[in-house]
Amino acid sequence: MKRLLCWILIFGVLGAALPPGAAAAEQEIPGKSALLMDIATGKVLFEKNAHEALAPASVTKVMTMLLIMEAIDSGALSWNDTVTASEAAAAKGGSQIYLKVGETMSVADMVKSIAVSSANDCACAMAEHIAGSEAAFVEKMNQRARELGMADTHFVNCTGLDDSEDAKNHLTCAYDIALMSRELLKYHPDILKYTTIWMDTVRNGQFGLSNTNKLIRFYPGATGLKTGFTSGAGYCLSASAERDGLGLIAVVMGCETSAQRFTACRQLLDQGFATYALVTPEAPDARVGVKLGLQPQVRAIPAEDTQLLVEKSQKSLVETQVALELEVEAPVSKGQRLGTLTVTAGGQTLAQIPLVAEEAVPRLTFGQIFLKILRRVTMAAKG
Repeated sequence: MKRLLCWILIFGVLGAALPPGAAAAEQEIPGKSALLMDIATGKVLFEKNAHEALAPASVTKVMTMLLIMEAIDSGALSWNDTVTASEAAAAKGGSQIYLKVGETMSVADMVKSIAVSSANDCACAMAEHIAGSEAAFVEKMNQRARELGMADTHFVNCTGLDDSEDAKNHLTCAYDIALMSRELLKYHPDILKYTTIWMDTVRNGQFGLSNTNKLIRFYPGATGLKTGFTSGAGYCLSASAERDGLGLIAVVMGCETSAQRFTACRQLLDQGFATYALVTPEAPDARVGVKLGLQPQVRAIPAEDTQLLVEKSQKSLVETQVALELEVEAPVSKGQRLGTLTVTAGGQTLAQIPLVAEEAVPRLTFGQIFLKILRRVTMAAKG
């Protein structure tokens, strides 16, 4: 029990703020800032200076990829669309695939190059293709950041390069990186086709790509996501992994070496997988009587699929209790609140989930009521 309480104090399993006693754990994680987040629930499991605004380098491209995926999933962009490299895109430095001015490439190969090799030229070409210019695309990046609640973020480019005078204002934080990483992974799973590639090629096999995220090759369950480095930002990484249905995002910023960022994220992910599990509460077959309804009963189901993050030591203690209306009067609308599913573990309430009507139940008409009474009278007479 003492050990369980210690873990709760250190990591805040229910998302509580970290207590002062977590300072020792913070010192063990390299870098200027760090954070561990559960993808399913968005709960923060560990943080160290998580809201400190810092330069993210190429981790910026998480937002670039998010906007690309949103354009694809909305139908505004297709994987097979052809993108033409502009002079500005071809001139980008840093990590690149050396696009030539006027060279064309499919969206799929552009995204592959961004996700695997952190190609700045492809990021710029995609930004221009979607928004008309990199500047217009950056406006979309900042707008999306505001929508996601990324309060400590301001983008000035789509790459993270410090190649302009205003690059000093290109800032975000570990928490905000986790937010946009979660949005990308949770709602656009097709990106995993690219972020999980270790080695591949573009240009019909003529140009090789090797993933800058070494965890993809060496960490079991790794699913992404994005590395970053500049002399000003240091070594940064947003790393994601999944095991037994539990998906985690580990973010570190401002590490001194490349090896340090991988070690830090591995440490955070190991800690998370060793400590936590996801639980999907199962509601029993619950039904509520419907007075004057075309059907005598309606099934009560959870309003939405809910996954709860618990410590592994609590998993076997999870229990559910159902509280329902004894009866409701027709008409009943689909989704109408009928009760509550309460989830507990060791006497602690983890969640209260609304139970709602699975389907609509119309009210009986006067004629239907009359026929129903007539049938009862007829059956009683025969009996």
